[in-house]
Amino acid sequence: MAETDTAFVPDTSAAIDLHLVASEGLEDWADMQPRRVRAWLEATGFTAKSGAVMLVPNADGGLECAVVGHGSARDRARERFCLGGARTRLPAQTYRLQHSLDDDALQEEALGWALAGYSFQRYRSTKPPALAQLVAPQGLDTAKTDAIAAGERLTRDLINTPAEHMGPEELEAAFLALADQHGAQPSVIYGDELLTQNFPLIHAVGRASERIPRLLDMRWGESGPLLTLVGKGVCFDTGGLNLKPGGSMGLMKKDMGGAATVLGLAHMIMAQGWKAQLRVLIPAVENAVSGNAMRPGDILPSRKGFSVEVNNTDAEGRLVLADALALADEESPDALICMATLTGAARVALGPDLAPFFTDDAGLSAALAQSSARVRDPLWQMPFHPSYETMIEPGIADLDNAPSGGMAGAITAALFLRRFVSASPRFAHFDIYGYQPKPAPARPKGGAGQGARALFDALPGVLGL
Repeated sequence: MAETDTAFVPDTSAAIDLHLVASEGLEDWADMQPRRVRAWLEATGFTAKSGAVMLVPNADGGLECAVVGHGSARDRARERFCLGGARTRLPAQTYRLQHSLDDDALQEEALGWALAGYSFQRYRSTKPPALAQLVAPQGLDTAKTDAIAAGERLTRDLINTPAEHMGPEELEAAFLALADQHGAQPSVIYGDELLTQNFPLIHAVGRASERIPRLLDMRWGESGPLLTLVGKGVCFDTGGLNLKPGGSMGLMKKDMGGAATVLGLAHMIMAQGWKAQLRVLIPAVENAVSGNAMRPGDILPSRKGFSVEVNNTDAEGRLVLADALALADEESPDALICMATLTGAARVALGPDLAPFFTDDAGLSAALAQSSARVRDPLWQMPFHPSYETMIEPGIADLDNAPSGGMAGAITAALFLRRFVSASPRFAHFDIYGYQPKPAPARPKGGAGQGARALFDALPGVLGL
């Protein structure tokens, strides 16, 4: 899928110095350079604007050094992965980074450099051009950076693959490949077995498709706190009988973005060898249209015992997640994380780049806020507002999957999911977009992980690892 990329290489005498210079430090940096470099700087009008590249020739016409602008403090607050954005504009040579970054900033810029090498090539006949390489900077945890980058590449690959080639069976294959890579123990429940093993909501959503619904379950690690990740794996969402219009259906290959992000995060955790017991649950289905599709007005049972009135078949993600969360909750994990491309309301509220999360746990909330800022993985907490609980109670059944009125859609969806979690001390739900709508530094248009890097940074402290 993704073109392999070697972002970091061993040091070599042939490496070219690559200076990362902020706007406010440009004058001091220039004062320390040889006269001819200062002259070139003046001649080119280089101002260290964020992402700008200046190539300084030597006396023989070769490349003496390169300079990348790091912008102003305001620029750096607005945009991340500056160095990664410049990577594709540098000649494809090997560089040695010269910088004054602190550890967190170095980790961010190095990760951006690695992610800038991502290219989804499955359907292209031409290969991408060669890219610049970087000598691994001193002080960088390259193993950690590589694990995060590989997890993100996995997430992007899965989301970018169209539903024709990424249905429940193919998602299962990726799941099993990841389990095999890390020596995890997978199991899968298929089709009508979902009914006999009490997963009626997953079965109801997936039964209309010729692609058999399934529940993917993976366990890894033998000791330590139990961390359970649940990801929405709706491989394509037509909306069911409440059929989406064409414009809304166009990106529905990404409706398994929660599952893709959970698998990327699981790779990071296992590659880094956390002293924890990890469980990954993914209900993998396709929400299709056929004669046996669930109907508006149907009342469905759930694993938790609640009855659910289906008032919109296009609110299917919370249904499949409900059964998976109920299963996860039965063993009271130390932390239970749910990730899903769930509501349009979250996008209206926060846009595509800022993912909301919901939790009642103050410690987890604070850790996520701090990690989000530290690793530049934007998150924003939204409330489980108790006054809206009545909105998900239709009267004819215990719960309503799609309250009328259209208000507070992200919150009511989160409240619905929380009803299926009662024994887990720390629960968080992420309503992600999973897609980059236009190119940005180190983030091409297409599938994107959200929240995984913040969780990867925050969870060790929360779990006491």
